Amino acid sequence: MSNWKTGDWVIYRKQKNSKSPGQRASNVHPASKGDLYHYVVDKYWIVEKVLDNGDIQLGTRRGKTHQVNPKDSLLRHASWWQRLLYRRRYHAILSAKQSGD
Repeated sequence: MSNWKTGDWVIYRKQKNSKSPGQRASNVHPASKGDLYHYVVDKYWIVEKVLDNGDIQLGTRRGKTHQVNPKDSLLRHASWWQRLLYRRRYHAILSAKQSGD
């Protein structure tokens, strides 16, 4: 049985590459060759549904969805203090979903 359910608030540490990491980037490292940087950005998403194959579908603030394996080490539940601190980000997802329905 999955410990994920629809409506769960999650944080996904998305790995990115670019020439100029944004202010929310963490764990920034230059690429071994070239002008790029490797870094991670915390994404604040909500579980839209648990799929039949066990994966979870996550919804974003801009209405996109991502399918993620629940055992992905970059995925975790938001703690109570993260839910409080980042509640505006999560409420933005809920508001966008309600206005899009």
